[in-house]
Amino acid sequence: MKTLTKSDFMTRLDLVLFNAAMNTINLYEAKTHFSKLIERVLQGETIVIGKAGKPVAKLVPFKPMPARIPGLLKGKIKIAPDFDEYGPELRALFEGDDDEHLT
Repeated sequence: MKTLTKSDFMTRLDLVLFNAAMNTINLYEAKTHFSKLIERVLQGETIVIGKAGKPVAKLVPFKPMPARIPGLLKGKIKIAPDFDEYGPELRALFEGDDDEHLT
């Protein structure tokens, strides 16, 4: 008969993470086992953290943004020559006009 060792049983963190499929991990457990949770996230797992039984945060694997390609929209966007001009009402609001008073 084999003697059971601690590794034969689920650790508390394993149990918490196992239950995370249906529940959230509470904030205390997340703080206590943060580095282990990060290792699980690095493996592609998403972890939900809750406070008072309600989900408040999600740990997800980081996905870097693709590199920006300058000029990708060149020729597709048109800007009117007078796009930065404004009418007399707006000019009066910004620059002030003694003839018009705001009420």
